[in-house]
Amino acid sequence: MTDSSKPRTSQLLPDGQLAPLLASYARSLRKSRLRFLGFLATMIALTLLAAWVAEISPVLFFTKLGGFTSYFGRLAHLDNGTLVWTDPVAWFWGWKRWLRLLGETILIGYTGTFIGALLAVVMSFSGATNLNKNSVTRFIVKRFFEFCRTVPDLVFALVFVVAYGVGPLPGILAIIIHTIGALGKQFTELVENIDMGPVEGLEATGAGRVAIARFGALPQVLPGYLSYTLLRFEINVRSATIMGFVGAGGIGDELMLSIRRFYYADISAILVIIIVTVYFIDILTSRLRYRLQGAPSS
Repeated sequence: MTDSSKPRTSQLLPDGQLAPLLASYARSLRKSRLRFLGFLATMIALTLLAAWVAEISPVLFFTKLGGFTSYFGRLAHLDNGTLVWTDPVAWFWGWKRWLRLLGETILIGYTGTFIGALLAVVMSFSGATNLNKNSVTRFIVKRFFEFCRTVPDLVFALVFVVAYGVGPLPGILAIIIHTIGALGKQFTELVENIDMGPVEGLEATGAGRVAIARFGALPQVLPGYLSYTLLRFEINVRSATIMGFVGAGGIGDELMLSIRRFYYADISAILVIIIVTVYFIDILTSRLRYRLQGAPSS
């Protein structure tokens, strides 16, 4: 056996050289642990401070816990005292009306998402640093995005209900505005991370801003645009349900009416319909997003 074929054994440094290295590693490890403990202590202190300022009372929470659980018990019973699943016909007596209102909720979410996404696409190119050199325009567009996504969509819905009355229109307008803000930021960040080679090539040919955005940037970001839009649609369907509480149409309006009248069986039936619908929407949009991203669906 030649020397090159002999197994090599690891050789330790002499004690005089190894000791300082081990001591330095131990000091670094202690510093890392101290930083982590300091961060953890700071977070705990801030959490306790926030709980104190917000007047959160653990005693009150556990005292009223029985009322919270008993409410779910009432949801599980019909007016005659029997369990809801023992009589599905009586439980889902209004399923035709509820499904129609649920379809209205889905259409509110779809319309608001579609229009909001289109406007966000157009504005995202004006807000991107690499495509728009006008700092004033970029500042206005980005601040507009911040305003649209900072104000809760429920607040927008309340404003539009006052302006346009009860119905689907206030919900659609509220979702449009919030979608512009949420997707506008994401779309702008996608544009700012594109490969600038095609853009520079189009600029060299004298192409205008619209042609540069259409042929240089859009093909690169289109899969991301569609993926984010599908995710936003899923979120907006949930939002459209909640906005029905303030009169913005859809199944949320019926749910709020049942809550006010203490129709517990109706509340649980409507909640089951909403949960099942959102579940299937989640599965569908997730599969579509995975296809757009070229990844296997879970």
